[in-house]
Amino acid sequence: MFSLQTIFGSGKQFYALLEAAAAASLDSARALHEMAKAASTTPSLEEFKRVRQREREIINKINTALVHSFVTPIEREDIESLAGAIYRIPKAIEKFADRYALAADNLREIDFAPRAAMLEQAATVVLEMVRQLPGLKLEPMKELNDRLSAIESEADRLMLELYRGLYAGHYDGLVVLLIKDFFEMLEKAIDRCREAGTVVYRITLKNS
Repeated sequence: MFSLQTIFGSGKQFYALLEAAAAASLDSARALHEMAKAASTTPSLEEFKRVRQREREIINKINTALVHSFVTPIEREDIESLAGAIYRIPKAIEKFADRYALAADNLREIDFAPRAAMLEQAATVVLEMVRQLPGLKLEPMKELNDRLSAIESEADRLMLELYRGLYAGHYDGLVVLLIKDFFEMLEKAIDRCREAGTVVYRITLKNS
């Protein structure tokens, strides 16, 4: 005799797929950090394209599973919201990488590595939050959410320092515009991590 769980499924595959999506986002952030540290070499975009393809495949699996599953471990809208938030992280990172590859010759003297390291830290926290999601335990999730908020606050502080340096007149007009644009793209990628973390935290609050 089949149990209802056998017939309908437990829905646990959604947690595994969401974790895989968050892991892909972290791989993208790590690739960007490596690119920023190797500023003297010609940037390669292959890893970013591979990660984005993985991410698309995972999101498609999530959408398909939502159509065919009778049971989900959390509300369907929350799964869709979190999947979408995670998906936007490598998308923002690839945007930076694509443009950096085109403008690298004008940016050799600019060190993006510290900010890229912060992005990697943020993506790491997002992955940990997604891994913690099945337990729906509020206290450890709050600690991770606070850590992500601290990373975002530090990134904002560094952006103010950057603007202060740009306005000091150490660079010509074109380079100033490039630096501002690229650092804002990095900030946007960190914001995407923060948004994904907020969704995880909201889901935990709702279900704990």
